[in-house]
Amino acid sequence: MLDTMPLLENTSFPEIFRDDLTTLQVNLGYLCNQQCTHCHVSAGPKRTEIMDKINIDFILEFLSKSSVSLLDLTGGAPELNPNFRYLVREARKLGIRIVDRCNLTILMEPGYEDLAEFLAENDVEITASLPCYQEENVDKQRGKGVFTDSIEGLIKLNNVGYASEEHGKVLNLVYNPAGPVLPPPQEILEADYKKQLGEKYGIKFNNLFTLANMPIQRFGSTLISKGQFVDYMDLLRSSHQDSNLDGVMCRSLISVDWKGFIYDCDFNQMLKLPLKHASKPKVHLSDLIDVDLKGCPIVVMEHCYGCTAGQGSSCGGALN
Repeated sequence: MLDTMPLLENTSFPEIFRDDLTTLQVNLGYLCNQQCTHCHVSAGPKRTEIMDKINIDFILEFLSKSSVSLLDLTGGAPELNPNFRYLVREARKLGIRIVDRCNLTILMEPGYEDLAEFLAENDVEITASLPCYQEENVDKQRGKGVFTDSIEGLIKLNNVGYASEEHGKVLNLVYNPAGPVLPPPQEILEADYKKQLGEKYGIKFNNLFTLANMPIQRFGSTLISKGQFVDYMDLLRSSHQDSNLDGVMCRSLISVDWKGFIYDCDFNQMLKLPLKHASKPKVHLSDLIDVDLKGCPIVVMEHCYGCTAGQGSSCGGALN
């Protein structure tokens, strides 16, 4: 895989600083039942990196002593971590709101037949990746048969109360472009998704989040190999809006890797750009218990334009 780091280091991206910490985003491992071309984690079925229970217990200790109200679980497929359900149950006991970044097809895997029920019983919010409502486009980006399994997974979630006004269980979908372009306007695309998925499959969901593809890892390497990296970065830089700086996720979030080390965001984690704090070259979550990070500088490089270009892009979708 081609390295994008040398192309990202020289940047004019504005300085930004951390605000109050509200979200702990935890990567439970890079193991995944899919291998998508756009994946900035380069996750897949052959990855072996998995967070152990010692670090999961550090997460629970941190949650119990911090002002964090949201635990955002990601991967790979976070549900493939053998301690996923333990973490969910214990975090819920602490009153923590939990988001599971689900790829939907995991719901159809052998041994995970009861996963939808588990998530519903524990009031876990689902943020599910579905890059298109058309089968051909999804399978091209994520693999043959992924669209069909994703639709069946969404039906499963609807059947246990997700996106139901009666049950109030939240199901959000995530769209990202197939190539080096910015996402279309989020509200317009959300209406299209709801119409297409509702009419064809009877599927309901709450919100659609649009995300720009980050020029790093597998997607960045593909851009380089196709000679598209420079043009894509030019697009991101020229589409930058200062108004998006207040809403970027890194201002209220820290990202934890599978070993328990801390980064300003999931993208910096993939680039091995650790959080700047004290004199340590790498900061572990256990070092931050009872520590206030407000006002600390955030590590930025060229890829950060992916969050501020156009309508903006964050874990919660468009910023404006």
